[in-house]
Amino acid sequence: MERTRSVKLREKELSDGRLSLYLDYYPPVYIPETGKETRREFLKIYIHKKPANAAEKEYNKVCRAKAESIRSERELQLINRQFDFADRLNAQRDFLAYFKEQVRKHNKSKGNHDNWYGTYKYLEMYTNGQCTFGDVTEKFCEGFKEFLGTVKSIRSNTVGLSANTQYSYFNKFRAAIKEAFQERLFSVNPILRVKGLPQGETHREFLTLEELRAMKEAECDLPLLKQASLFSALTGLRWSDIINLKWGDIHHSAEHGYYIRFVQQKTKGAETLYIPDQAYEQLGERQRAEEQVFKGLKYSDYISLQISRWALRAGITKKLTFHCFRHTYATLQLTMGTDIYTVSKLLGHRNVKTTEIYTKVIDEKKIEAAKRIIL
Repeated sequence: MERTRSVKLREKELSDGRLSLYLDYYPPVYIPETGKETRREFLKIYIHKKPANAAEKEYNKVCRAKAESIRSERELQLINRQFDFADRLNAQRDFLAYFKEQVRKHNKSKGNHDNWYGTYKYLEMYTNGQCTFGDVTEKFCEGFKEFLGTVKSIRSNTVGLSANTQYSYFNKFRAAIKEAFQERLFSVNPILRVKGLPQGETHREFLTLEELRAMKEAECDLPLLKQASLFSALTGLRWSDIINLKWGDIHHSAEHGYYIRFVQQKTKGAETLYIPDQAYEQLGERQRAEEQVFKGLKYSDYISLQISRWALRAGITKKLTFHCFRHTYATLQLTMGTDIYTVSKLLGHRNVKTTEIYTKVIDEKKIEAAKRIIL
């Protein structure tokens, strides 16, 4: 008769007064790496035995929730193995083919698609072109993270990947695994306990208000590109959201003026964004609700070339991309005193920490201003 399997969350007091959370398996589980059976799995999650304040109580609550999530996944894994469900069905499925399909799905934005495709190429190198779902374990994920830090660039065999490229590629890898887990192709999330890579320092190019006004006055060989760029600078919308914008997304009320209701392409979050009249003026004559606002505008290297030529005519030598207009919006909002939480909402960021990167630019401007007075 099959014994009832269970996974309990327990705690062990440490010498420093903390409690170490661990899982208690019954009956014991076999660990292939050690060739032995065990009843305990320490989660490396520690909590306060006697929380002294509200912050420590909240910390304990979050840690316990995380540990409980792992416990539930482990229990599900045992059930699947007991009844021969998902593990056997999906273990031999081609993970690289699945990842390649994810690359295909992310083709609406050239930059995002290139990042997905780049991740696939390095994943292919890491696995020598062969990888099943059964191969993708926590150890495999840690190994791929280390691989990104040591591999030479495909474009040059003398340099490695930059910190930001590693950060971007590993996040795409994590996103694919998360998607597969949600589709129940994994019975347990193999990357759950794998820490992400740190993001490197970046210089985010933006235009000053004077430069933006100069761009407005300068001629652009692609008038539609100029309209879309200025619209981005006045609203903060990404390229992917701008090219998918339809006239039916744009509304007007006597109380609030013009506003847009749309779903962000990047985060899939539903947003309502109020826009100034000057931004609406960039849209031209209103068309049918199902028509794209910037119909015919497609991303290409030619677009980047046209932005550069347009900037030179405005007397600007900065290396600009379309995304710089979103950076310009964020930087100008903060410069003019809009609080960071409001700017975060305007940009559609899920976390205010994402918006904090722009505060570095503001700090630099403050330092420059402080040095202007010389006695």
